Amino acid sequence: MCELAASAPHTFMATPEPERESSAGAGPVFRRLVLKLSGESLQGPQGYGIHGETIQSIAREVNEIRELGVEVAIVVGGGNIFRGSRQKALAIERTAADSMGMLATVINGIALQDVLEKMGCQTRLLSAIQMHQLAEPFIRRRAIRHLEKGRVVILAAGTGNPYFSTDTAAALRAMEIKAEVILKATRVDGIYDADPEKVAAAHMIERLTYMEVIQRGLAVMDSTAVTLCMDNKLPIIVFNLTVPGNIRRVVMGERVGSMVTAG
Repeated sequence: MCELAASAPHTFMATPEPERESSAGAGPVFRRLVLKLSGESLQGPQGYGIHGETIQSIAREVNEIRELGVEVAIVVGGGNIFRGSRQKALAIERTAADSMGMLATVINGIALQDVLEKMGCQTRLLSAIQMHQLAEPFIRRRAIRHLEKGRVVILAAGTGNPYFSTDTAAALRAMEIKAEVILKATRVDGIYDADPEKVAAAHMIERLTYMEVIQRGLAVMDSTAVTLCMDNKLPIIVFNLTVPGNIRRVVMGERVGSMVTAG
């Protein structure tokens, strides 16, 4: 994997090519964003499930940028618990396996919500699959209103449909809520021309276009998500979540990670 997802009184337009300075400016360069977290990002060093120290560290950074006035929506994956696309050995039918994976994202969303609220951060968990006892159903205007009120919105259950990844869900939700950027959190520094965890000579690419990502088969996000971002000129920033403070650095405009734009 060459890695390195009520009425509104105002709207934010997606910025095709935001300029990032080499040092932080006076304030955040993004007002509303989608943070894409993989399920694996929550498992920490234990390699499975949810690691307490890791999820608390992520929550602290999210709360920090929220306190800067940034409106944050989080799309969370479920690969630390169950990943439908990797269950061929179990002979589970794809739609059933994907449904199990979507439920795993809800588990992660509940955990993230609990940790954030213990830090004094108001949140709302919205699910693409209706489960009223656990989460609100995803309604676009309601999600936007929560953001405007300063709540962190956690978007779980992907798109609610099989065959669509949480990367695609992140791109779709970003369009719906009029986010300015998708921040794709990974465990490497950005986008590389080869897997940096396997190829020592892999070279990081600081900036590239959507078409370059697709044509070169770089595993930034799946091709459906990248194409959706390309069609709507929504920038993607891929960065290393394991470096403390990186979320704030990205939001403040520092050159962190790799950026995918129209050109």
